[in-house]
Amino acid sequence: MNLFATVLTYPAPSANYRGESELNRSVIQKITDGKFDYPIISPEAIRNALREILRGYGLPSNRTRLNDEDQLAVKFEDYPNPDKYADDYLFGYLVAAGGTERKEIKKLLAEKRSKASAEAFTFKRDSVLRMNLAKALDPYRHDTVFTQSPLDATAKEVKKHSNATSSALLHRETAHTAFQYPFALAGPDCAAKPDWVKALLKAVGELSGVAGNHARSYFEMAPASVAVRLTPQLVAGYQTYGFRTVKKPDGEEFHLLPEVTAGILHAPKADYPGGEFYLGGKVVKDMTDDEAAKLTKAGVTLDRDPRRLLDVVAAKFLGGK
Repeated sequence: MNLFATVLTYPAPSANYRGESELNRSVIQKITDGKFDYPIISPEAIRNALREILRGYGLPSNRTRLNDEDQLAVKFEDYPNPDKYADDYLFGYLVAAGGTERKEIKKLLAEKRSKASAEAFTFKRDSVLRMNLAKALDPYRHDTVFTQSPLDATAKEVKKHSNATSSALLHRETAHTAFQYPFALAGPDCAAKPDWVKALLKAVGELSGVAGNHARSYFEMAPASVAVRLTPQLVAGYQTYGFRTVKKPDGEEFHLLPEVTAGILHAPKADYPGGEFYLGGKVVKDMTDDEAAKLTKAGVTLDRDPRRLLDVVAAKFLGGK
């Protein structure tokens, strides 16, 4: 059994997710789709936030982020050990070592752990969690905001540093949008540590703190809506960036996953088996009663709470473990 999912966040203003800066202009990272540029968030940023959430749950973690360094920095407790550390198991790793270094590491591990453990040690491991970019639902509209950074006028005899020699006007690109991102898990990869995988799915349901500028911006990456397929197939079989925004005549917005929902209800023969699909959150709340009844009859599991749905999915995917 394999799990394929797409998460759609709630829309909110954000200036968190930025790439390089141009002078005093903080630039949001973007990707071109057709004629428009869309804000994006890297899967590495999402994975880092998931790692920190799992650490907060109390799961054993090998890597710790050091927040008080003069550049991005992390510290490792030990050489990778996917049997001992949840982050090594779920997110994979790479030990960049040459031939001589590899022999020395194997020797060290044989002394520190055991000969069998050293022989079983691998210098790289693929991530159990497969994930792609988070892409904005709406294109970037060239919105910007300005904030003022004040001059630090503290007397020199009181301090030994200077944060700013003059007042500065800070220029930040800003977007108001929802983001959607797909992820996948293969059943055989998850079988050894079902409790850790269950915690990972819980963390997706509570995802926040994804990237940068948290003093200025709070943006939740937790699902407003989530679509999941549990299938023996090796591919999702549908557009994993499939959420679309629709506006009602009164201006209210709601979100659909049209390829999936229409495909399940397609007559005379469905494009997808409804029993493999789980839909939760706002996408369910926005359905008409008639559409919800038809999808339920077709075997789709619906839940108005996306976190509760992920609990159901985890139990089904992990075989009740």
